[in-house]
Amino acid sequence: MPAIRYLHLDVFAATHGGGNHLGVVVGAEHWSGDAMQRFARWTNLVETTFLLPPADPSASYRVRIFTPHKEIPFAGHPSVGSAHAALECGLVRPVDGQLWQECGAGVLPMRVEGEGANRCMLLKSPGERVLDTGHDAHPLLAASLAGAGCGALPPALVDGGRRWWLAELESEAALRAWKPDHSAIGALAHASDSMGLCAFARSTHPDYQLVVRAFPAGVGIVEDPASGAANGLIAAYIAHAEPGGSLAGGYVVSQGREIGHDAQLVVHIVNGTVWVGGRTHTIVDGTLHWNAA
Repeated sequence: MPAIRYLHLDVFAATHGGGNHLGVVVGAEHWSGDAMQRFARWTNLVETTFLLPPADPSASYRVRIFTPHKEIPFAGHPSVGSAHAALECGLVRPVDGQLWQECGAGVLPMRVEGEGANRCMLLKSPGERVLDTGHDAHPLLAASLAGAGCGALPPALVDGGRRWWLAELESEAALRAWKPDHSAIGALAHASDSMGLCAFARSTHPDYQLVVRAFPAGVGIVEDPASGAANGLIAAYIAHAEPGGSLAGGYVVSQGREIGHDAQLVVHIVNGTVWVGGRTHTIVDGTLHWNAA
């Protein structure tokens, strides 16, 4: 069988090993969707992506994104990592500091800031919509937030490529120490057709201004170490609710320390448009031998 290039990436990592795993397959244009799904099931990563030539002439490249169980149209860290891989493999070159990624959610712009190890990729996610807000927005919400002291903004259900419940907690310490009821979050996720609950808290730490913990029980994950799409929704919600606030122009996020990771995400908010990204490290770059028949 022909050899295929395979990269294993650490996405949104503040330090090596701190971010979210991503497998990227390059050169599998002849694979069927079933073959891609079979390989993604074998890697058993949260997501595995496949870099392909674009079908839309306005796009720089095309990406298909798979969980171990199904193909999904869009996700944050697979998009940022795939853009990094496309640059590392020499498949694309930025034009005016920008790439265009074709995926199931359409053709999305990617900003490229810096070079080499300092390169930061930022994604403009699909348009966000606040669907509902308030502690009584869903009958299962209270159980999902049991033991959590709430912060300034009310809980909200926000949609933008993926649907999440968002909740601000009263402090960084409270969020980091919180022991959520994962079964309750799972029930809320399935009842509301959402990913689950993403909690955040403001911080006075000099290196970051927001702490995030994401619990995507709707797709069978207990806690996610680095969540690009969810952070995009949080940023959009903050920009919508507090347009003149201290976070309205952007901020840095810390995520994943509670589960042994150390992710750092960068948020820029420009004229109401949210860009979310960070650095990606290539951990493994090798040759894949796989029977795709």
